[in-house]
Amino acid sequence: MTTPLISLTWTDHVTGLRGFLVVDRLVRGVSSGGLRMREGCTADEVAGLARGMTMKEALHYNPEGRYIPLGGAKGGIDCDPRDPRAYGLLVRYLRAVRPYVECFWTTGEDLGLGQDLVDRAAVEAGLVSSVQAVYPLLDDERAARRRLADAFAVEVDGIGLDELVGGCGVAESVLAALDRAGVPYAGTRAAVQGLGTMGGATARFLTRAGLTVVAVADIKGTIVNPAGLDVEALLAARDAYGTVDRSALRPRDRELPGDAWLSTGAEILVPAAVSYAIDAVNQEAIDARWIVEAANMPVLPEAEELLAARGITVLPDVVVNSGTNAWWWWTLFGDIGADAEEAFAYTRRSMRALVEQMLARADADQATPRAAAHAIAADRLPVIAERFGWYR
Repeated sequence: MTTPLISLTWTDHVTGLRGFLVVDRLVRGVSSGGLRMREGCTADEVAGLARGMTMKEALHYNPEGRYIPLGGAKGGIDCDPRDPRAYGLLVRYLRAVRPYVECFWTTGEDLGLGQDLVDRAAVEAGLVSSVQAVYPLLDDERAARRRLADAFAVEVDGIGLDELVGGCGVAESVLAALDRAGVPYAGTRAAVQGLGTMGGATARFLTRAGLTVVAVADIKGTIVNPAGLDVEALLAARDAYGTVDRSALRPRDRELPGDAWLSTGAEILVPAAVSYAIDAVNQEAIDARWIVEAANMPVLPEAEELLAARGITVLPDVVVNSGTNAWWWWTLFGDIGADAEEAFAYTRRSMRALVEQMLARADADQATPRAAAHAIAADRLPVIAERFGWYR
């Protein structure tokens, strides 16, 4: 991994807890990457995520599009988001890094932090917006900001469009892999770890495509039904952290321990919660054909090597969960409008093309999909730097 452009550690003067910011690369002086909050967050974790954002931006580079890829960055705060001190800590963190957000780091929701909370804290910290650094790159800032605000106001079945597009992209990645392998959707089973924004939307889109979700896991454990779970009922029974109220379970739904989602007979596993969820030990329990990384960095490298040796394919996070970030910029730059059907159609088309390109490259190079995705990004980064420059 290359050395990041900027890496800093902040210590909160009130709690002694720490936060991190890593800017991996700039394009036209701007970078993009969310802000996460979780107990145990580290500088190395944030650096890895920032590098992943650089690749996500490059992978969505379209020379014909209005969206200009940005550099990659990430922020992280080492605190449980349920801690009563968390919001004050978030505000103080944003005040501390305010010059970076104002000038060259665009950020937003990530693990442990919803966009509404980030927006509220940003205002309290004295910021115009968490993405204000990108405003100078826009042709018409006022129209672009209105378009993005309108898009965030769009709801589908009572759920915000911003909470759905990422899961739409993950589900389309699954469907593209199934189509390439000639596997029908009907009868294909999926297990999802995490029923928050990304996991919940993924489960919804997979079910509506005809797959059967047989297991979901949250902080309380795993809910299993080999005949298929009622995904819509579980989504309606979630709290703000994606934890399902068990009173909503049906008689044939069973509760199992937390790691049971790894071995429920599903062909598709979707880790959509924390990083480092699958390691060299628990990978032995996996009997799926595909692991689709809706979370950031959920499969450790040593685990991925062992999985590959067993014929289990990992579809990497840098491709699979890149739809949310891309949707922000497609909307802000004007490639799409504030419309749900247009957003879903554009997301599906873009994600399918990217997954198919990655899998074709993997076959040609006799490499893993992750190595293929990294190779595609490596091809594009010099082109982006030559066209747009790092700082200008």
